[in-house]
Amino acid sequence: MKAACDICCTSANAKKVVESLGVPRVIMIPDEYLARNVAAQTEVEIIAWRGRCEVHEQFTAADIRELWEAHPGAIVLAHPECSPEVVAAADFAGSTADMIKYVGARRPARVALVTECSMSDNVAVHYPDIEFVRPCGLCPHMKRITLGKIRHALETLEGEVTIDPVVAAPARRAVERMLSL
Repeated sequence: MKAACDICCTSANAKKVVESLGVPRVIMIPDEYLARNVAAQTEVEIIAWRGRCEVHEQFTAADIRELWEAHPGAIVLAHPECSPEVVAAADFAGSTADMIKYVGARRPARVALVTECSMSDNVAVHYPDIEFVRPCGLCPHMKRITLGKIRHALETLEGEVTIDPVVAAPARRAVERMLSL
């Protein structure tokens, strides 16, 4: 996919990447909700592919209301791959890095993280003194990679991945173009 794209983005820099292109319209893949949430923040017309994160699409605005009822005073942080309705209902929406910054700057007593469990752990580890509510969903794909498997691959040098240079070159350009911003 990267080889077929002009530029890559992450949830943390998607708006910046879209606006850096200086064009009136972009096609954004693979996440429809991230694309729709970025479109709401920019004048650029974004054509979104209908792919969604299977974890983030499970959350609803009703879930956020239930969180507030069950955990009074909790600040709800949502990942931008959640639906626009969830993002609008949350107190804050941002990438994992943005969530870490938000919690660090605001220091709320209780935070509810509407995202994948591992992402929640990444935020919580930075602030052991803050109570974290984790209505997270578990991504089966993210759990395929484990420290044990990484160690095994490094020790045995098994599982080498090779990419045809014809594919690698344009993929590298798309990533480097993003990194240059």
